Amino acid sequence: MTVRVFSTAQALADAAADEVAGWLTVAADTRTVGLAGGSTPRRAYECLRDRSVPWSEVHAWLTDERHVPLGHHDSNAGMARRALFDYVPATFHEVAWDDDPEVAAAAYQAELEALLPRGPSGLQPGLVILGIGEDGHTASLFAGSSALAEEERDFVATHVGGRGWRLTATRGLLARARRTLFLVSGKAKAGIVAEVLGGASDVPAAIVARSSHDPMWLLDQAAASRLDAA
Repeated sequence: MTVRVFSTAQALADAAADEVAGWLTVAADTRTVGLAGGSTPRRAYECLRDRSVPWSEVHAWLTDERHVPLGHHDSNAGMARRALFDYVPATFHEVAWDDDPEVAAAAYQAELEALLPRGPSGLQPGLVILGIGEDGHTASLFAGSSALAEEERDFVATHVGGRGWRLTATRGLLARARRTLFLVSGKAKAGIVAEVLGGASDVPAAIVARSSHDPMWLLDQAAASRLDAA
């Protein structure tokens, strides 16, 4: 595991853009990237507009999506398009809308099966970008949710109390990524970052991080402010 700390959220975003661009440029046989929602990844995507990447060979997909139509302001796909994919010629695989979230999740699972290479244990993403919530969730894997316990499927629908339906990659799929990049900024995340990186936590982000092949955490100083105490 690698942990890097930056002075500001913008410096973090620039570094994240460099990491993503480097991966997508060098990894010629695995130019896929799984995307997170949220304001910290959004800044990184905006920085990526100016990076030199063989975009026409890149396939991007979503680690999770809210169950909303593509044009909805809460859509992770809409955010990613506005931040990056309206500016670069990559292939962006959105979660197609369906009134039934289970149908939408099954369709996206089939799309990922056609997109991602298959390794010894199943589908193997290249680079995956993740964030973390103040409650320790990552993607739309929340403590106690059915999605966190899923072992057969790679992308599922899950109902989250107080948040509605979410569509999410499972921990099995995320754990098989060749590299995982956690992007976290802000003082509000300092407590959960210290808990997860302290090594004893069982929140979803910690479970995913521990099973990741090559995890890297990029933090701003505010998010890292309680690491010494941990």
